[in-house]
Amino acid sequence: MSHLIYILNGPNLNLLGQREPELYGTQTLKDIEENCFEIAKANKLQVKFLQSNAEHKLIDWIHGAREEAFGLIINPAAFSHTSIAILDALTLFEGPIIEVHISNIHKREPFRHQSYVSQKATAVIAGFGIEGYNIALNKMVQFFYQKGLVFYIN
Repeated sequence: MSHLIYILNGPNLNLLGQREPELYGTQTLKDIEENCFEIAKANKLQVKFLQSNAEHKLIDWIHGAREEAFGLIINPAAFSHTSIAILDALTLFEGPIIEVHISNIHKREPFRHQSYVSQKATAVIAGFGIEGYNIALNKMVQFFYQKGLVFYIN
């Protein structure tokens, strides 16, 4: 079983710390990445942390995760609400998928209330700020070590 977890980040997340800090906070995506690497290392797992503003890159990475990753954490950002193509790619991934949103998308504009990704996600974490990544990764660690004992819901 692979010890690798993909963490994928969608459009505009490269601007964390600059973009609407009152909504998304002042920490950067690099800060989140470093924290995720620490959690993974402490749990003897590996992380592949990626970000793109391009939908096709996220899809290609999801396809790659099928071949080498145990689980996938994804913050699809605005693609959550628009991308059936990302949903289709996720449908091909057989491991656990955790969808993360920094803000609570259900308390924002009505068009953000629908997420295509949620239709495939094992779990959704929204509204905890960047702490949502820690929650997702720690849950993924539990899924990994319980794989033989407890089956995750998918």
